Amino acid sequence: MELCRLWNWYSPVGQMKDMACRDLLLKLERQGQIVLPPQSVVWQGYNRTSITRVPHSTTAITGKLKELLPLQVEVVESRHPSWALFKYLLFRYHYLSFSGTVGENMKYLILDNERRLLACLLFGSPAWSCAARDDFLGWDKDTRISRLHLVTNNTRFLILPWVRVPHLASHILGLIARRIQKDWQKKYGHGLILLETFVDQRFRGTCYKAANWLYVGSTKGRGRNDRRHSLKVPVKDVYLYLLPGGDRW
Repeated sequence: MELCRLWNWYSPVGQMKDMACRDLLLKLERQGQIVLPPQSVVWQGYNRTSITRVPHSTTAITGKLKELLPLQVEVVESRHPSWALFKYLLFRYHYLSFSGTVGENMKYLILDNERRLLACLLFGSPAWSCAARDDFLGWDKDTRISRLHLVTNNTRFLILPWVRVPHLASHILGLIARRIQKDWQKKYGHGLILLETFVDQRFRGTCYKAANWLYVGSTKGRGRNDRRHSLKVPVKDVYLYLLPGGDRW
């Protein structure tokens, strides 16, 4: 936090970029450019003791999409009454679980016209480097560095397991794509040009295709900190959604 004050490192809406500063310091240490003091506390994300169970209905929701419309969208913030519920639903039901958020992010709960829970979405920091994305956009390293803050990654998309409604997932993606620009501008003082997501190849990515996201290739299966070019994580398909004005990437 002290470095943010010294560098005047704030978002356009006045929020201190504490997590971005921490991330930068860790990257500089990994590159051997600085030596950080030993951590007094090791943060390991959420665990089963730090996620509070939140009671919620699991009654089956089936039928036709039109019967649930209009859908309701709640923007969830850290002090929002639904924050505990949002965390628990992802932690309990998403195959990747939930380990917190870093940097700029947007969280949504989706409900039907009777305010029954349907889905959760989390948008967060984009991949620092992704060859499939960068090649598609024609980005070199300098362009990527200057434009990356205008990209967000759909890191979690959960249709709750008791919800079985055809075409719901693609409808939700379209609904969020139409509003996320305004939500991001309001929260962070700048817009977006691009949404990205990485789909594990065990899944088909059908809802993203139906919502007009573009398949642009696959990842190389390297972890975020992999320097030896060896496979560390599952290969994933890369999908992009160009927001209005995104042709100016």
